[in-house]
Formats: sequence, structure tokens, C-alpha cells
Amino acid sequence: MDVKIIGITGGSGSGKSTVVRKIEEVCKNFVCLSQDNYYKSAAYVNNQNITAFNFDNPAAFDTDLLCEHLLALKEGKAIDVPQYDFVKHRRTEETLHTEPAPLVIVDGLMILYEKRLRELLDLKIFVDTPADIRFIRRLQRDIKERGRTVESVIKQYTEVVRPGHNEFIEPTKEYADIIIPEGGYNQNALMVVTSYVREISRD
Repeated sequence: MDVKIIGITGGSGSGKSTVVRKIEEVCKNFVCLSQDNYYKSAAYVNNQNITAFNFDNPAAFDTDLLCEHLLALKEGKAIDVPQYDFVKHRRTEETLHTEPAPLVIVDGLMILYEKRLRELLDLKIFVDTPADIRFIRRLQRDIKERGRTVESVIKQYTEVVRPGHNEFIEPTKEYADIIIPEGGYNQNALMVVTSYVREISRD
């Protein structure tokens, strides 16, 4: 099986998941990995000390395991994907058994940061969305889904998220094959991506 891997990156709240959903409309036989599931555990973090662990730094991720899993999928082997609890900030005991597929999509903040990870990707996409939109989406998500307070979200954003984006994520735009301004609202860019997916789906 000839496996192709698409990497989708961009800042927190940029619309990476929207791009994945668009791909799903034209290709049903694919595997999707989220880099979020490869965060290292930080169970000591709470609303009061939210910046005690920097989730917006490449060192926050278990990149060794992610690369190992992508290589396995490329070789047609099944993997067991870790699951992450974003309320308790730690990996759970459960894993998700995942069989290989002709197309693998991996999305996350730091997908293009490390060369060894970039070299596994057949198509590299950067979702480029204005900072104010990304912050609003993050604020809504973290309060609704992760039990966060407004104050802790703002503190984390100003002290680590924004600096981390500027230092580690924004510069990786230069490695992208396709840049999608305005995330899932850029229909022309999404047409290019879905056309590529249709082509490799026929192979």
C-alpha cells in the first residue's frame, strides 16, 4: 500500500479541523492523527498555575513516538494512539487502535517544526488565520470543553501561547507547500487541497 501523509499546521484556533473535515468530504479511507494526543503528561497543571507547563513549546510533545507511529503507518502497520485528557492534562490509560490507510492526515501546532517530522510528509499545509480570530476560538473552546476560566485562558495566551506562536509556529510557514489564509473559509485554497486528495485517492 502506497501511503501518503498530509501535515496540517497553524496556530491554536486557526481552523485545522475545518480543513480535515473538508478532506473527509472527498476521501473516506483515511487515518487522522492529532499531535495533541502526543502531549507529554503535566498532571500538576491547573487553572491557577496554567503556565507551569508550556504547551506551546516543541518540547511539550512526544515527537519520537509521533514519528514512530507515522513511519509504522507508512509501512502499512497498525498503531495504538495515545489519548490525552485536557482537563487533567495527562495521558489516559486508554489508547486508540488504528489500522493503516492509503491517506494519513496529521494535524497540530508543531507539525512543521522538526525536520525529521517534515520529511515524513508528502504535503505540508499551513492554516493562516488572524490572531484575534484564533484567540476568540481558543477562549470559547477552553471554557466550554476544558473547564478553564477566562482569566486562566488570557494568562496562558499572553504569557506562553502568543510568544510560542511567534517563535515556533509562525516561522514554519516557510516550509509549507500550501498556505490557506482564513482557514476553512478560503474555498479556492481548499479546492486545491481536495483536488490533491482526489488524485492520490485514485492511485
